[in-house]
Amino acid sequence: MTKKYFGTDGIRGTVNKGNINGEMFFKFGLAAGTYFKNLRKTKQTAIISKDTRLSGYTLEPALVSGLASAGMHVYTLGPLPTNGLAMLTKFMKANLGIMITASHNLFYDNGLKLFGPDGLKLSDKIEKKIEKLIDSKIIKNLSKPEKLGRVKRLEDSNNRYIKILKSNFPNNFKLNGLKIVIDCANGAGYKLGPKLLKSLGAKVISIGTSPNGLNINENCGSTYPHKIQSAVRKYKAKLGISLDGDADRIILSDEKGRIINGDQIIAMLATRWKRKKMLKGGVIGTLMSNYGLEKYFKKIKIKFYRANVGDRYVKEKMQKYKFNLGGEQSGHIILGKFATTGDGLLVALEILFSMRKGKNASELFNVFKPIPQILKNIVVRDKSIINSPNCKKAIREANQLIKNNGRMLVRKSGTEPKIRIMGESDNKKLIQKCINIVKKTIK
Repeated sequence: MTKKYFGTDGIRGTVNKGNINGEMFFKFGLAAGTYFKNLRKTKQTAIISKDTRLSGYTLEPALVSGLASAGMHVYTLGPLPTNGLAMLTKFMKANLGIMITASHNLFYDNGLKLFGPDGLKLSDKIEKKIEKLIDSKIIKNLSKPEKLGRVKRLEDSNNRYIKILKSNFPNNFKLNGLKIVIDCANGAGYKLGPKLLKSLGAKVISIGTSPNGLNINENCGSTYPHKIQSAVRKYKAKLGISLDGDADRIILSDEKGRIINGDQIIAMLATRWKRKKMLKGGVIGTLMSNYGLEKYFKKIKIKFYRANVGDRYVKEKMQKYKFNLGGEQSGHIILGKFATTGDGLLVALEILFSMRKGKNASELFNVFKPIPQILKNIVVRDKSIINSPNCKKAIREANQLIKNNGRMLVRKSGTEPKIRIMGESDNKKLIQKCINIVKKTIK
């Protein structure tokens, strides 16, 4: 059964178009609240955080109203990274956590990510049940006046989250005098990121920390890593950290200004954890993980399996195989011992902990040679074009052509109106030829 509202990472789209508006957010809140209320008749609790998008001011009240109308008590936390919301959902023993965000998308998009009481993103099965409630008659799900929920603002969520993050490391872990550049993408981590690093004694150069509701992810953050690359060189910093709008992604720059993507971060952590006997089982990547990473893990005898794109699916496979490390090339990295979803700041701390004895980032990273990879994102009106006979024929032709010399991947984006065409091979001309074969059939 195909889901109507939920994609690979919650619900997402353009504000005041389609499903991203106040009316629908009331329905989302009412449906999610009703689902959890029906599990247990006693009063339940939801917590809500958001990133810095202007639209959050209109969508959050509608969502709160829906949840309270279902009979749930609600705590609003204000801007907070996604994993902070996940951690606090579990820490506060809430039944539901909702992050209002469109992650790395620009300001005109927004959406929702939903977490259960265990701090994990809701399963496909639960999302489908909530979808049925969204489309049911509103009157059926409204609570009686005396059973409506109450709403409170929680003012210290950032400090609570910092405390949880630091608790994963020894008390004597300090970054005294270490010069670090952090780009917070004008998003949810704009206050918390610099505050966390300064509290450990680091000398911090902050960029992307002036949100105005419209500039989230705009020429900054993990999708524009040249920002930290330039800043690291300019300020002669030891490390550059680049987050996305909800701070669940991380891309790095070493002290030489070389970009370090999610695959390289995973390779470094897995290598180190194996040496320290901290790695459990192996590593989960995705269909987008570079083939060079797979070859590297095979060489050093680390098990490696691929999941569908989306850190939720990575986490599900980590649980299935009882692995404690997984992630995506885009910078979603899940440290299973500490977190239930991607967390840019937690990963940054783990990397900085590895550097605490004076090691440079350039010594730690670039542990494998990536296979040349080309990715083309094509904006489409209807993503089902990928299922057309012409497109399917072109994909088969491209796969046949690149066979034994690389691989092709053609998929719908789960977060944007795009078809993603990816090719990998040592032969770049061959990749481009294969991509063009498919591209011609997508309009």
